[in-house]
Amino acid sequence: MSDPLYQKDLLRLAADAHGAGRLTSPHVSGFAFNPACGDKVVVDLRISDGRIVALAHETKACVLAQASSSILGASLKGVDRTAFADLYARVAAMLETGAAPPCPPFDSYAVLSGAAEYRSRHRCVLLPLDAVVDALAKAG
Repeated sequence: MSDPLYQKDLLRLAADAHGAGRLTSPHVSGFAFNPACGDKVVVDLRISDGRIVALAHETKACVLAQASSSILGASLKGVDRTAFADLYARVAAMLETGAAPPCPPFDSYAVLSGAAEYRSRHRCVLLPLDAVVDALAKAG
Protein backbone atom coordinates (compact mmCIF):
# COMPACT_ATOMS: atom_id res chain seq x y z
CA MET A 1 0.00 0.00 0.00
CA SER A 2 1.32 3.41 -0.88
CA ASP A 3 -1.09 5.35 1.38
CA PRO A 4 0.94 6.97 4.20
CA LEU A 5 -1.85 6.06 6.64
CA TYR A 6 -1.03 2.37 6.29
CA GLN A 7 2.56 2.33 7.54
CA LYS A 8 4.47 -0.90 8.07
CA ASP A 9 4.27 -0.54 11.88
CA LEU A 10 0.48 -0.20 11.72
CA LEU A 11 0.13 -3.24 9.49
CA ARG A 12 2.45 -5.26 11.75
CA LEU A 13 0.44 -4.28 14.82
CA ALA A 14 -2.79 -5.37 13.16
CA ALA A 15 -1.22 -8.64 12.04
CA ASP A 16 0.06 -9.38 15.56
CA ALA A 17 -3.58 -9.38 16.73
CA HIS A 18 -2.72 -9.37 20.44
CA GLY A 19 -5.66 -10.70 22.43
CA ALA A 20 -7.55 -12.03 19.41
CA GLY A 21 -10.20 -14.62 20.23
CA ARG A 22 -12.78 -14.99 22.95
CA LEU A 23 -12.44 -15.65 26.67
CA THR A 24 -14.00 -18.93 27.80
CA SER A 25 -15.64 -17.38 30.86
CA PRO A 26 -15.71 -13.59 30.65
CA HIS A 27 -17.32 -11.54 33.37
CA VAL A 28 -18.76 -9.24 30.71
CA SER A 29 -18.75 -8.70 26.95
CA GLY A 30 -19.14 -5.51 24.99
CA PHE A 31 -19.96 -4.80 21.36
CA ALA A 32 -19.38 -1.94 18.96
CA PHE A 33 -20.53 -1.63 15.36
CA ASN A 34 -19.83 0.88 12.63
CA PRO A 35 -22.86 0.95 10.31
CA ALA A 36 -20.98 3.06 7.77
CA CYS A 37 -18.69 0.16 6.83
CA GLY A 38 -19.92 -2.91 8.71
CA ASP A 39 -16.93 -3.15 11.07
CA LYS A 40 -17.69 -4.84 14.38
CA VAL A 41 -15.79 -5.64 17.55
CA VAL A 42 -16.73 -7.90 20.44
CA VAL A 43 -14.65 -7.57 23.60
CA ASP A 44 -14.66 -10.03 26.50
CA LEU A 45 -13.37 -8.84 29.87
CA ARG A 46 -12.57 -10.35 33.21
CA ILE A 47 -12.54 -7.79 35.98
CA SER A 48 -11.17 -8.15 39.50
CA ASP A 49 -10.92 -5.47 42.20
CA GLY A 50 -12.00 -2.84 39.67
CA ARG A 51 -9.24 -3.68 37.20
CA ILE A 52 -9.31 -5.48 33.88
CA VAL A 53 -7.39 -8.71 34.42
CA ALA A 54 -8.06 -10.31 31.03
CA LEU A 55 -9.24 -9.14 27.64
CA ALA A 56 -9.95 -10.89 24.38
CA HIS A 57 -11.48 -9.45 21.23
CA GLU A 58 -13.09 -10.66 18.08
CA THR A 59 -12.47 -7.93 15.52
CA LYS A 60 -14.04 -8.17 12.09
CA ALA A 61 -12.98 -4.82 10.80
CA CYS A 62 -10.51 -2.75 8.82
CA VAL A 63 -6.80 -2.69 9.61
CA LEU A 64 -7.17 0.48 11.73
CA ALA A 65 -9.67 -1.19 14.06
CA GLN A 66 -7.57 -4.37 14.06
CA ALA A 67 -4.48 -2.41 15.14
CA SER A 68 -6.44 -0.59 17.85
CA SER A 69 -7.80 -3.92 19.14
CA SER A 70 -4.29 -5.35 19.15
CA ILE A 71 -3.01 -2.45 21.25
CA LEU A 72 -5.78 -3.07 23.79
CA GLY A 73 -5.10 -6.81 23.76
CA ALA A 74 -1.45 -6.19 24.51
CA SER A 75 -1.76 -3.45 27.10
CA LEU A 76 -5.18 -3.14 28.77
CA LYS A 77 -4.54 -5.71 31.51
CA GLY A 78 -4.35 -4.01 34.92
CA VAL A 79 -6.20 -0.87 33.84
CA ASP A 80 -9.08 0.47 35.94
CA ARG A 81 -12.06 2.56 34.74
CA THR A 82 -10.35 5.88 35.43
CA ALA A 83 -7.23 4.96 33.48
CA PHE A 84 -9.38 3.61 30.65
CA ALA A 85 -11.41 6.84 30.50
CA ASP A 86 -8.13 8.75 30.30
CA LEU A 87 -6.91 6.46 27.50
CA TYR A 88 -10.14 6.99 25.55
CA ALA A 89 -9.89 10.76 25.95
CA ARG A 90 -6.25 10.81 24.82
CA VAL A 91 -6.89 8.69 21.73
CA ALA A 92 -9.92 10.82 20.81
CA ALA A 93 -7.88 14.02 21.28
CA MET A 94 -5.05 12.59 19.17
CA LEU A 95 -7.54 12.02 16.37
CA GLU A 96 -9.64 15.15 16.76
CA THR A 97 -7.06 17.81 17.61
CA GLY A 98 -3.69 16.28 16.78
CA ALA A 99 -2.78 15.97 20.46
CA ALA A 100 0.10 13.71 21.47
CA PRO A 101 -0.57 9.97 21.53
CA PRO A 102 -1.25 8.30 24.89
CA CYS A 103 1.66 7.55 27.19
CA PRO A 104 3.10 4.03 27.66
CA PRO A 105 1.91 1.36 27.65
CA PHE A 106 -0.49 2.76 25.04
CA ASP A 107 2.05 4.78 23.06
CA SER A 108 1.59 2.36 20.15
CA TYR A 109 -1.49 4.44 19.29
CA ALA A 110 1.03 6.82 17.69
CA VAL A 111 0.98 4.60 14.58
CA LEU A 112 -2.71 5.46 14.23
CA SER A 113 -2.18 9.22 14.44
CA GLY A 114 -2.27 9.41 10.63
CA ALA A 115 -6.00 8.69 10.84
CA ALA A 116 -6.47 12.18 12.28
CA GLU A 117 -6.54 13.59 8.75
CA TYR A 118 -9.46 11.33 7.83
CA ARG A 119 -12.48 12.17 9.98
CA SER A 120 -14.37 9.10 8.73
CA ARG A 121 -11.56 6.87 10.03
CA HIS A 122 -11.71 8.14 13.63
CA ARG A 123 -14.58 5.74 14.33
CA CYS A 124 -12.42 2.84 13.09
CA VAL A 125 -9.69 3.59 15.63
CA LEU A 126 -12.20 4.15 18.45
CA LEU A 127 -14.38 1.11 17.70
CA PRO A 128 -12.49 -1.34 19.99
CA LEU A 129 -12.45 1.28 22.74
CA ASP A 130 -16.21 1.71 22.30
CA ALA A 131 -16.64 -2.05 22.77
CA VAL A 132 -14.76 -1.76 26.07
CA VAL A 133 -17.00 1.18 27.06
CA ASP A 134 -20.04 -1.03 26.36
CA ALA A 135 -18.60 -3.88 28.43
CA LEU A 136 -17.74 -1.63 31.37
CA ALA A 137 -21.23 -0.11 31.29
CA LYS A 138 -22.72 -3.61 31.49
CA ALA A 139 -20.38 -4.49 34.35
CA GLY A 140 -21.97 -1.72 36.41
